[in-house]
Amino acid sequence: MVSNGTVQLSLAEVFQLSVDTLTCHGLALAHAESIARVITAGQRDECHSHGLYRLISCVDAMRRGKVALDAVPEVEEVSPAITRVDAKFGFSQLAFDRGVGSLINKAQVIGIAALAVNNCYHFSALWPEVERIAGAGLVGLAMTPSHSWVAPAGGTKPVYGTNPIAFAWPRPGRHPYVFDFATSATARGEIELHRRAGKKIPPGWALDAQGNPTEDAEAALAGTMLTFGGHKGSALSAMIELMGGALIGDMLSADSYRFDDGAKVTPCHGELLLAFSPQLLGGVGAAAGADRAEAMFGSIGAQGARLPSQRRFEARERSEAHGVVVPAALYADILALSAR
Repeated sequence: MVSNGTVQLSLAEVFQLSVDTLTCHGLALAHAESIARVITAGQRDECHSHGLYRLISCVDAMRRGKVALDAVPEVEEVSPAITRVDAKFGFSQLAFDRGVGSLINKAQVIGIAALAVNNCYHFSALWPEVERIAGAGLVGLAMTPSHSWVAPAGGTKPVYGTNPIAFAWPRPGRHPYVFDFATSATARGEIELHRRAGKKIPPGWALDAQGNPTEDAEAALAGTMLTFGGHKGSALSAMIELMGGALIGDMLSADSYRFDDGAKVTPCHGELLLAFSPQLLGGVGAAAGADRAEAMFGSIGAQGARLPSQRRFEARERSEAHGVVVPAALYADILALSAR
């Protein structure tokens, strides 16, 4: 239904539109369905820069011949605690789907486990992944570099990626405690959405190509992004480069940018996911630990503060009941991708 410059879609329609758009460009169905699930989740939770908008960059990467359209991820059981998945230069979502079960099983048996995903094109938010881990009663942590778009604190030249990190704490009977944020001042997709809408970006997000602060989205995309929190965000960004890149034998953001070779498509690199068992690590104190966590969450809400992801969960309930609203211009752009 079209109204006031928007289109209303059901979640099933968002999923099918995503699958159809991707497969018509030759992406294998298994990949398309894995990607469609995370795109639908992003649109459902009103994370617009990670919803249907991402189909544009996915198709662009496919058209430029950068992504292996029929890659079959290879799962390696490295040790009782470590699983590795070689994505074979396909998109990351199917590789994650193929490896997460092993990660969960190992963490439930040993207490701590790691999943390294290598050689993947990664564009999506991390919260769907850590929510999957939390859904198994485990604590989840995920991190990944990107392209070197971000200057270190005090600098003006890009070194880091936007370098997101996500964490999930299971809460039986309710949504997990989740945060997911870029260690840059904002996600690059947010700047791209500001550019599409002809809107200024807030101060502190980016520098222009000459190293001057800018509120112009176009100039920001041509220049350098900034970390959040000055030197603190910069240090976290460096940690993610090391753990989500060097530690798992994969590219750092600068390597990914060089590998891109001017194509300006979705970054190619690796991802590290960690899972922890509260039961095994907590031992006889596990139940008391869960109670203390709930007391902390309660004290946050009691003073009117909002838990991270609360906005997403509220949006999720609305979308599951009523569907989602998409800008008509974006919907038209997506239909045009497949000449529908």
